[in-house]
Amino acid sequence: MRPVTPATPATAGVPERFSSVGQLLAVMDAHGDWPEEDGLTFREHALQCGEALALARPDDPELQAAGLVHDVGYLLDHDADETHPALGARMVGNLLGERVAWLVRHHVAAKRYLVTVDRAYRDVLSTVSARNLALQGDVLSGEERAALEASPDLDAVLALRRADDAAKVPDAQLPHPTPGLDTWRPVLERLARG
Repeated sequence: MRPVTPATPATAGVPERFSSVGQLLAVMDAHGDWPEEDGLTFREHALQCGEALALARPDDPELQAAGLVHDVGYLLDHDADETHPALGARMVGNLLGERVAWLVRHHVAAKRYLVTVDRAYRDVLSTVSARNLALQGDVLSGEERAALEASPDLDAVLALRRADDAAKVPDAQLPHPTPGLDTWRPVLERLARG
C-alpha cells in the first residue's frame, strides 16, 4: 500500500529497529494519521489488517502481528514501494521474531505470487497496489515462485496478503469501530518475550 502524501518527514522519530513494544506502538500511533490510499490512514489500514487476521486465524498471533505491522517499512521511507517489506522486517525482526519478520518481508512477494498463479487476482488489487506491482517486479520468476512455494509459511503469507488487500475500508464505513493500537499490546508483548 503506497501512501498518498507524507504527513511528516519519513524518518522523524522512526528507529531503524524497534527495541520495545511500547516504542513500536508509540511510533505507529505518532505516524498513524499519515495517509495511505483509498481514504485510509496508516493506522486504520494496519488495524483492519491485524483484526481480519485475528478473526480468521485466532490461534496464530505471529500472523496477526505481521498483519498489524506489515507496512511499518513505509514509516522509515514513505517512497519505499519496492523495499518497504525488507525495511519493515528489519525494524520488527529482533522484537517480534523471525517468523513475523519473514511474513512482513514476503507480503509483496505473496502479491506477486497470487498474480502469477491466479489471473483473476490482479482484478482485486486496489488501483495503487496494482500500479505498485510493476515497481515490485510483477509476476514471479520460476525460481522465485519455487522458493516461495517451498516455504512452510506459504499459506500464512497468502492469508496476510489477502487481508492486506481487504483492509482498505474507511472507518466511517465499517459496521463497528476497529479496536485501537493499544489492544494489541498483550499479543505483541507475548511475542516480544518469545
